[in-house]
Amino acid sequence: MKLDKVQLHNFRNIPRASLTPSRALTVICGKNGSGKSSLIESLYFLGFGRSFRTKRYRSVINHDAASFSVFALCHNEQGETYRVGLERREDEPFTCSINGEHSNRLADLVSLLPVQLFTPQSTDLILGSPSERRRFLDWGLFHVEQLFHQYAGQYRKLLRHRNALIKQQADLGAPQNRYWEEQFVECGERLTAFRQRYVEQLRHHFENIASEFLPEFAVTLSYYKGWEKDASLTESLVKKREYDGKIGHTSSGPHKADMRLKIDGVNAQEILSRGQLRMAVAALQLAQTNLFTQLTSRKSIFLLDDVGAELDSDKRERFIDGLLQVDTQVFVTAIEKSQLDFIEKYEDKKMFHVEHGSVKEE
Repeated sequence: MKLDKVQLHNFRNIPRASLTPSRALTVICGKNGSGKSSLIESLYFLGFGRSFRTKRYRSVINHDAASFSVFALCHNEQGETYRVGLERREDEPFTCSINGEHSNRLADLVSLLPVQLFTPQSTDLILGSPSERRRFLDWGLFHVEQLFHQYAGQYRKLLRHRNALIKQQADLGAPQNRYWEEQFVECGERLTAFRQRYVEQLRHHFENIASEFLPEFAVTLSYYKGWEKDASLTESLVKKREYDGKIGHTSSGPHKADMRLKIDGVNAQEILSRGQLRMAVAALQLAQTNLFTQLTSRKSIFLLDDVGAELDSDKRERFIDGLLQVDTQVFVTAIEKSQLDFIEKYEDKKMFHVEHGSVKEE
């Protein structure tokens, strides 16, 4: 999917904006506080239904307004046109629309628009908790495995039910609870199989890209399923019943899974410098973009916010080159054009300038 036109209303400090981006590379320049990151944030809303900067929806709405909206005209790989949008009012659920049909099912919208993001905080993918890496994997699976979203939702419900039984000090091995335990295991093992297969596919792309981005290191990627390597999930749950009863929740399962990145056999966060961490994240995201295109024959939308602060010129060029090679629609923000002096080589590009919430094409 690619965006042909984007319209914003009352989004942060942008009261109204309309832009027609390039199908390949769109560069957005402006001083800090001008609104360029807000423009990126609005596109992120179309792909995730939420902000990457705040959990408070009210702070996204322009201070003189009661709601914000983001609308886009886009087309898919078959040339079919879609009109999509999202609106959020104060203290009310979001509303999304697809070709004029309104819905509160966010999955309908985000499944159409595979959006990825690289920001100064993206190193959290490696430095942060395992939940950051599970979200990364699950984004890929949501867009390439039709049944993954269904099983992930079912697993969350079963996990809540099992944790409730643990807090009630119920006997999980009792006949009346055996059905729920079997459902939990079956669903957990399906999720694990999805993730293990995905990481193995991702690993081939990642290690090839990492050899270029981090040539001085031997980089490996692996998956920890969330319980003991040589045990089944059933065996681990039985073994941990007493421990789970003491801590009040389930300690084994795919909700404890992790994707592990190692450098020369050592955890990446213990070895890599800040700059090297950024390149490792860039390699992971580029690998995921390549795998997405390979598995689906679809194109994604990639947002790079404040790229000049995170990567040196050579690394910026490598990253953007890699994204454009698989026909990704790329949006980049920078304070100065000089941070992206290499973009003159790209033929299909557009430049926009943002100042005091006003967006103008150059």
